[in-house]
Amino acid sequence: MYPELFRIGDFVVTSFGVMVAVGALVGVQIFRRELRASRLPESAADSAIWGLFGGLAGAKLFWVFENLGDGPFLELLFSRGGLTWYGGLIGGVGVGVAVLARQQVPLVPALAAATPALAIGHLLGRIGCFLVGDDYGRPTDLPWGVAFPEGLPPTVVPVHPTQLYEAAALGVIFWGLVRWRRSGAENLVVLSRYLLLAGFTRFLIEFVRINERVWFNLTTAQLVAIALMAVGLGMMSTRPRTVSAS
Repeated sequence: MYPELFRIGDFVVTSFGVMVAVGALVGVQIFRRELRASRLPESAADSAIWGLFGGLAGAKLFWVFENLGDGPFLELLFSRGGLTWYGGLIGGVGVGVAVLARQQVPLVPALAAATPALAIGHLLGRIGCFLVGDDYGRPTDLPWGVAFPEGLPPTVVPVHPTQLYEAAALGVIFWGLVRWRRSGAENLVVLSRYLLLAGFTRFLIEFVRINERVWFNLTTAQLVAIALMAVGLGMMSTRPRTVSAS
């Protein structure tokens, strides 16, 4: 664990913060490349920058409102950890879509171009979570179990490093998205596959997480994951199909 890298006076530079910054830089560059490949205006990359701020705000606020019983609002808001992936998704995509709409950029092609950037940015953010000991899983006796004595919360018992599980899955998703786009897959197909795979990944990982079960023994994250997969399936079913001449 390397939760704190260094200090500049009273300002603490955390490994999570650095990985988020790296993820943002890498994600914006990949998004610009994909925009060029789709012959979309590179100015649409502004949506990624604003989406980052929207994602961080959404991830933090959703977590704070979920944990209001654990402390005062401001204390939770400015705590070192505490982010929800679905809050980040809702906040980031919501702000990004608003910027794209304002720029009058075609929405589906732009979102499809953004999917590899979303996957790689999410991957790097999850590595940041691992470095600070946040968002880990249940106790395990598997040889790759990891203890987080300075984690959020601390644990000296080996647990599932679910951050790395998700990062590995996101790496595969990123590879698939880039390959599909290079092979000429339709924008709606790329976007729907991203929603299906990202949702399915999170749904499975929640089974070894320690989040509270809220409905039918499912966590809030799993319910959001189901919604994402439903949207992805809906996109696939409404996609126009080419009818070949007989």
